[in-house]
Amino acid sequence: MSGDPYTFTSDSLPADLRFLPPLANGLLGWRVYDSIMHMGGVYNGERGGCHRADVPCPLAVTFETEEAGQDSYSLDAHTGVFTHTLTSPGVTVSQSFYSHRYHSNLMAMEILLVRHVTSDAAFTLKLDTSFSPQSKDIDFHTSAEYRGGSHIQGHAHTAEFPGGPRPTVHLIWTPIPSTLTLPPEQSQDRWCFILAAADSLEVAEASFGEGLELMATGGLRSSHEAAWKEMWLKSEVEVAGSERLLKAVIGCMFYILSAFPSISDASGFFGGVSPGGLSNGSEAQDYWGHVFWDQEIWIFPTVALFYPKLARAALEYRVRTIDGAKYNAEKQGYKGLKLAWQSATSGREMCPDDVYGQQEIHINGDVALGFQNYYYLTEDVTMFTDGQGSQLIWGVADYWVSRVTWRPDHRKYHLLGVMPPDEYYDNVDNSVYTNTVAKLSLQFAVELADLLKNPAPKEWQDVADNLHIPFDQQSLYHPEFDGYSKGYPVKQADTVMLSYPLNLPMSPEIRRNDLEAYETVTDPHGPAMTWGMFAIGWLELGDAEKAQRLLEKCFRNIQGPFQVWSESSDGTGAVNFLTGMGGFLQAVVFGYSGFRVQKECLAFSPLLPDGLSQLCIRGVSYLGHRLDWLFRRDDVRVILREQEGGDAGAKMCDLQVVLKASGTKIPLTPGTPVTFPRQPGCVCRHELSSFCWPF
Repeated sequence: MSGDPYTFTSDSLPADLRFLPPLANGLLGWRVYDSIMHMGGVYNGERGGCHRADVPCPLAVTFETEEAGQDSYSLDAHTGVFTHTLTSPGVTVSQSFYSHRYHSNLMAMEILLVRHVTSDAAFTLKLDTSFSPQSKDIDFHTSAEYRGGSHIQGHAHTAEFPGGPRPTVHLIWTPIPSTLTLPPEQSQDRWCFILAAADSLEVAEASFGEGLELMATGGLRSSHEAAWKEMWLKSEVEVAGSERLLKAVIGCMFYILSAFPSISDASGFFGGVSPGGLSNGSEAQDYWGHVFWDQEIWIFPTVALFYPKLARAALEYRVRTIDGAKYNAEKQGYKGLKLAWQSATSGREMCPDDVYGQQEIHINGDVALGFQNYYYLTEDVTMFTDGQGSQLIWGVADYWVSRVTWRPDHRKYHLLGVMPPDEYYDNVDNSVYTNTVAKLSLQFAVELADLLKNPAPKEWQDVADNLHIPFDQQSLYHPEFDGYSKGYPVKQADTVMLSYPLNLPMSPEIRRNDLEAYETVTDPHGPAMTWGMFAIGWLELGDAEKAQRLLEKCFRNIQGPFQVWSESSDGTGAVNFLTGMGGFLQAVVFGYSGFRVQKECLAFSPLLPDGLSQLCIRGVSYLGHRLDWLFRRDDVRVILREQEGGDAGAKMCDLQVVLKASGTKIPLTPGTPVTFPRQPGCVCRHELSSFCWPF
């Protein structure tokens, strides 16, 4: 392998500046060199115009030298640092940027000058900036300096809804001069500039002061890098046999983790994950920075497998939108909660096009599935009691009961006038995906009520048991909705998601028929996450090579040199498309391993395509334990780590591997590797005697 796969390097910047690398930390997001940045939860505008507010970035700085040299640009995914290095005969200039991984209110720029030869002359570096202390979204005005730092503050022009709060933003930063000078007697020098951004003066000043102290003690960058190291110690996904695939996986993990807060963040606030992440989402761009189903269906599963605390943060974001979801349901004339198709901070529908907000109701079931998977991985009941998750799950169930229509002639409940995930169609009846995910969320509502000893309305189970799931008995496949004609074009993965991630039971024949029916009619220029779902389907059926051919289509969405994804293969659409990364990661993490999160176990059924000799997945978090997996062509090795404190739902429980073919039970002892022939199986508690196999 050539070089460190965690470092993406180039001797030039991409021609399309949208593909410059984003730097984010769950609160602040910035595309390097851009004059604007964004803050989590800071939006401007009402529905139809609500978007991430543009915040001016004082670190939008480039440098120039009189002496020509060789440029090098690198993004280090280990440390989350982007560096531009210019090397000339007389001097090396290194300019580095990072969004602080631990102190999320801070961003930093560092410049290092190193002289190669002695000289009687000073060396002067010119700094150019595109920064202006103005914003089209926030009415900034200058405030008094704080500890030598410039300070502006302002409110967003317009709240999400009339009478709603307008976000406040404070920026304090170390002034950046137009030149930096290295005296003739010095061989090198280093400068550091910081930016503190917050929604209150108190937090902004405290963060800026903390940054100054860290600069004085030399701990600013080291504390940032230590926080990234801690993140990577919790997870590792590496493949052997394809450098291109390995770099893609690392890039996806880096950018998705960048969208989440630090695992040490105790603030309790997180604004959710939008398709383009925090660095994008200005007006009419990258889905306005709103939060969609993308968070729970595409991005959440891989994160939840390693980071229960981050998974909980995403779910807590949804809980904070309950009031808005109640408003949405009432506005539609239904009971319970209708989660917004496009959500900002209030939870009210922010979608500029009514058809999506009114009809793409599968979002309710998608979010509920995230809560269900979280509970099965952690058994963290506090998410549903102290965290009010039960209020959301039960509100979703009430919505479904009020939304369905009973057809006496069919003796089934129907969901009429909906838009499926395939957005080429609207106002259809009984989207098979929507009805299936609704059924799942109703079943989980009943299960949760029983767990919390809260009697469930009988209507929840009744609707779940009798909700119509379209199926063609003649062709033995699932039509996308009532009236769908086989062979009609589709936009993206929809029906093929019934087996995974929805775990709808079906025979291998039906699974194959679904894949074959939709693969040839799926838009080749559709969104990037689609082919990961097809790949998972073929892996379920044992066809690893076909799965790999489909997964490789995703590489057309990776825009070099910094592993930035575009929504479409031609470079158009949302950037940096975390949704596509999420689908790709699931194909690797859940596809190759066969991991399935079940109520009573974590099932596996590994299969590697030719060309890959092994898949290493370290740090899987299950019931408060950490598991390291090594999947090879002929065998599987599992190591149970010592139980780690601090994970939500962690409790003492003995785990074992159960092999499907023989029923062999292999106890797991912390620190002792267990190796067995490659075959389907599961990890579960010792006391469990029955298991759910994925396929």
